[in-house]
Amino acid sequence: MFFLFLSIIFASCNNTQKAAPETDFCATIHRDESTSLSQELASLNAKMETQTGVYVLEDGSGSMVARAWLSEYAEETIDIQYFIFSMDNVGLIACDYLIRAADRGVKVRIIVDDIMVDADIEDILTFASHENITVKIYNPGVNLGKNLFHKIKKFTTDFRAANQRMHNKTFIVDGKVVITGGRNIADEYFDYDHQYNFRDRDILLLGKTSQTVNSSFNEFWNDDLSKDVTTIIKDIPANVTAENKFDKLHEYACNPENFWPQVRERIANLPNTFKAIKDSGNLVWLEDVQFISDQPGKNDGKNGLGGGGFSTTALIELVKNAKSSIEIQSPYLITSSLSQKLFKEASERGVKIRILTNSLASTDNLEAFSGYQNDRETLLKTGVRIFEFRPDAEERTKIMTGELQATLEHKPIFGLHAKSMVVDNRITVVGTFNLDPRSANLNTECVVIVNSPQIAEGVLKGMEIEFKPENSWETTIDFNPDAEVGNYKRLKTWTRKILPNSIL
Repeated sequence: MFFLFLSIIFASCNNTQKAAPETDFCATIHRDESTSLSQELASLNAKMETQTGVYVLEDGSGSMVARAWLSEYAEETIDIQYFIFSMDNVGLIACDYLIRAADRGVKVRIIVDDIMVDADIEDILTFASHENITVKIYNPGVNLGKNLFHKIKKFTTDFRAANQRMHNKTFIVDGKVVITGGRNIADEYFDYDHQYNFRDRDILLLGKTSQTVNSSFNEFWNDDLSKDVTTIIKDIPANVTAENKFDKLHEYACNPENFWPQVRERIANLPNTFKAIKDSGNLVWLEDVQFISDQPGKNDGKNGLGGGGFSTTALIELVKNAKSSIEIQSPYLITSSLSQKLFKEASERGVKIRILTNSLASTDNLEAFSGYQNDRETLLKTGVRIFEFRPDAEERTKIMTGELQATLEHKPIFGLHAKSMVVDNRITVVGTFNLDPRSANLNTECVVIVNSPQIAEGVLKGMEIEFKPENSWETTIDFNPDAEVGNYKRLKTWTRKILPNSIL
């Protein structure tokens, strides 16, 4: 969870067994002063004025390294909006880069949803005390600084507002480069966790469309639902004025014993990688790229928990206008009567629809799976083909980082987390939107819609691999793979069926 790193670091550093090391590990890490983001983008400036460069980040390790390098060579601003920012080793390195960027004078703004904040209040305030870092909490009142009684009261007296969460995920550097998509910040989203990882997808945007992403971020930043953390918590910790308050964090993040050293090597080599991306033909320059984000608050509540938003409307229109095919990846698949009707009408028009979602064996969310399980047969009867991701998918060996494969004697379980759609082999959607009522009506979501056969071809290539029998099971009226798990997990799933689909 976001800011958990400070709890870990400050707690461990107070432990005499984990005192600051005698070796100055950070002294061995040097920033290349001869380069900058603006220099790397100089040859693209003319295109960036009128077009958007699009590059799909399929590889988790590469997506993580891209964020780190952009943080290292940012010159003016870093704006970050996430639902989960978990501080395991990947997150620790990420935050180390953010603080170092702030030390150089880069203005860092962070918005995180309240419900996923899991840290000591003093540690959050210490992080936010940096003169160039500002932290805002979206829709506070259900978690940060509240006791159990207050949380229960909030959910019982204002259920809709308590459930309106910010699920947007954007990473914007100098207002020019954007990474958005399904990944939160944690080991498991970048193929580095030792036990469980997610198959996910991000998209990198350069140029014109970044202006729309900037506007969306600023709308959230300036909205009344986003509160400066210092206005939520009044008590100022004693160590916020200490000159060396981040030193131990830096040393932890620099110590090669705490992460795979190849990460630093990849970051150092990213300019060469970026050049290779530009020359590969996979960075596609387009005029028809849309970034669509819901507004803060999502809907006015006139229809109870329903109401939708801009992202919901955009996806409905794409399904309505599909002519030949719809390919979908969604980790959580809870359909409503509306979505079932849309899929049935599309199928009757001759549109072939395939959906890949998590199996009971691969899911990390039993509540969501129970909702899907309730309506699975109904959805199949609309004409949709459903595939469920295998936890032992053969493809995971290719997805896993080389460091992970070299380190572990076992293969971690993989679950699906990508939220993508390809329509008619031409229109690609990459974003944060799950096919469930929560994304449709409660959470704010964002999606990138790219009109390009070339981008669609690349995304479909990965999807086709994951539809194969070695990577997923096809579920039918007569077969589902629920029996692949033990009785205990099936029982836990059954107990979740009391929850209404509208909040899943």
